[in-house]
Amino acid sequence: MRSKLKLVVNNKFKKKEKFFVKNELRSILNLYAKKVSAGDWKDYGLSINKKEISFDIYQRASEKPIYRISKSLSPKRKDEKFYILDRNGNIIRKSEDLETLIRRVEWTKLKLIK
Repeated sequence: MRSKLKLVVNNKFKKKEKFFVKNELRSILNLYAKKVSAGDWKDYGLSINKKEISFDIYQRASEKPIYRISKSLSPKRKDEKFYILDRNGNIIRKSEDLETLIRRVEWTKLKLIK
């Protein structure tokens, strides 16, 4: 018996992104490097689950993250693909483009109140 296999080239179905792509990660790491050199941020971590990927930013290694730059894997609306959360889980800002999101947030005005 011969099986009828077909070669599919240029498949129109996109693979779902399961992580930050190279340009997104570069933007995040550039911001992180600036803030570390200024002495504001100390550590980072990555959180991955079925709904989102987050770059968690810490002021000290043993605490909760002070900011989370998140990418939604299945956004309900176009502008909810990327968003930044504060320590309490409140959304600071959201956008469909990560570089625009990072540029629009004024990181120097965000201060932690203890």
